[in-house]
Amino acid sequence: MSAGAPTRVGIVACGALAVHVRAIAKRRGWALDVHPLDATLHNRPERIAPAVSELLATLRPRYRALAVAYGDCGSYGALDAALAGSGVERLEGENCYEIFAGDALREALAHEPGTYFLTDFLARSFEHTVIRPLGLDRHPELRDSYFGHYRRVVWLAQRPTAATRAAAGRAAELLGLPLEERPVGDGGLERALERLIAQATASRTPVAPA
Repeated sequence: MSAGAPTRVGIVACGALAVHVRAIAKRRGWALDVHPLDATLHNRPERIAPAVSELLATLRPRYRALAVAYGDCGSYGALDAALAGSGVERLEGENCYEIFAGDALREALAHEPGTYFLTDFLARSFEHTVIRPLGLDRHPELRDSYFGHYRRVVWLAQRPTAATRAAAGRAAELLGLPLEERPVGDGGLERALERLIAQATASRTPVAPA
């Protein structure tokens, strides 16, 4: 690395955030590489921390700075425990919904606790990331067992295009719930990433010996 060149950051990212992280990095001119994990890990959150740790181990020889673009994401502290003492930080927040929406998420839940949230990614990939992994394509009668306590779907829209709006509508229809749209953009993620990258470049995770 030449003198004065920015430290390149390796980001282990949730598959649901990876496209947004790349887009924000390109827009801001940040020197980082995104290494995504499969978004369907959210269906088995106990597997998130081991998968993140495994990928970080493979990346350590290549980067002086590493970071994790995940919230806690239902790991109940397991991800934080896996990162403790490693010099690697994750995004602040419980999940991607909170990272994107912040106060808008809390207001929506205060108004209706039985709210199922969609992001752009989840709306577009609903069949792949939710319906098929839960077996609802084969057993639609199980829908209410999984989603019977929800009363509405709120789409936290990053880029509210007609195509993604239609996808969100299909997802809500599959759940048998009314859809509401809340444009939130990606500013919350951008601010969280900015803090994360500043932490990563300040700490500069040591490179493992060859």
